[in-house]
Amino acid sequence: MGAPMARRLVEAGHEVTVWNRTPRTVEGAAVAASPAEAVAGSDLVVTVLRDPAAVMRVLADAAPGLRAGAVVVEMSTIGPAAVAELRDRLPAQVGLVDAPVLGGVGPARDGTLTVLAGGRSEDLARCREVLGVFGTVREAGGPGAGAALKLAVMSALVPAQVLLAETVAYGEAIGVQAGTLLDVLGGTPLGALAERVRPAVQGRPGERRYGLDLAAKDLALAAHPLQTLAAAAADRLGGAVSAGLGDADLTAVFGHVAAGRRTGVRKIDPASVPATNGLYSHAARSGNLLFVSGQVALDHDGKVVGEGDMTRQAELVMEYLARVLADQGCTFDDVTHIRTFVTDMSLLPEYAAVRRRYITGAPPASTTVEVSRLFRPGLLIEVEVTAVVPAAS
Repeated sequence: MGAPMARRLVEAGHEVTVWNRTPRTVEGAAVAASPAEAVAGSDLVVTVLRDPAAVMRVLADAAPGLRAGAVVVEMSTIGPAAVAELRDRLPAQVGLVDAPVLGGVGPARDGTLTVLAGGRSEDLARCREVLGVFGTVREAGGPGAGAALKLAVMSALVPAQVLLAETVAYGEAIGVQAGTLLDVLGGTPLGALAERVRPAVQGRPGERRYGLDLAAKDLALAAHPLQTLAAAAADRLGGAVSAGLGDADLTAVFGHVAAGRRTGVRKIDPASVPATNGLYSHAARSGNLLFVSGQVALDHDGKVVGEGDMTRQAELVMEYLARVLADQGCTFDDVTHIRTFVTDMSLLPEYAAVRRRYITGAPPASTTVEVSRLFRPGLLIEVEVTAVVPAAS
């Protein structure tokens, strides 16, 4: 969205310098070689980036070029906590306005975005004209207010779309045609949303207006104990991202839910466990049966933990298993079978001591096999489990 927004500023007669993490030009704008060069001498600095980490990194690189008295207008969706952190990191003499937007690439091109702005009144006054180039500006309040309002809005819009995807799948499961369902919903308060998703339901996905991966990110930022429906939607979107749909538009969740209805299988990848290599999911669930992939002692960077130390590796493996089980409302008491692969059977007593700390009740069915090696040098153990999910989960 940054490129069409920059073009609108050029067309409005502003002097614009751009920098993009992936080199890109905008007709009529100067192109900088670095963030610091892009912001040098500027009165207003506008950032449109993917997530809080990207914003912090880019503005840290830009900091040497920020002049005293400049205002940073942060238009990404990063949440109020990240805005407060950004305020602490920026020089005191640099103003900050948080102004995330509602709308996709099309509205960014047309200047019809809704801008949700928060900040000190003097900072808002300095950027009001520029923000108006992008669309309708709604001043939400003080610092962080725009970021908070954006998350609150998305906590309604994104779960509503996921709910509609599940409703279409449910309708088809009981014999209701998707087109008929959308026609009827068109006459209800959900009418606009029903029309928005109709192409996806009919198997005609459109352009990426709101990335599915970004929707998942936004719901993760909005996590709160009150957000039970949003949390369920976030879990559904996380499964879609794991299925390779992150680069698609949010409406791709309709196909993902439909596929789950046909197979009755849901793939699970909790964020609390290091990501997979994309060739498998940490778990798969069919009904109340949960099949957890073999867990090994790798950290979030893919490095072996506790090389040569069976006790340390076993502890991490059992902890990862516990996290996957907990994600689905299970404990080790719900495990029906545990299968263990070790590279040296003489180290089995060390593993057994760790296992007894996690499995304290009657043990499940069990298989233990010695193998010549595991898929990564340095790994001593891999453990997989099968469990029955309690009815309440």
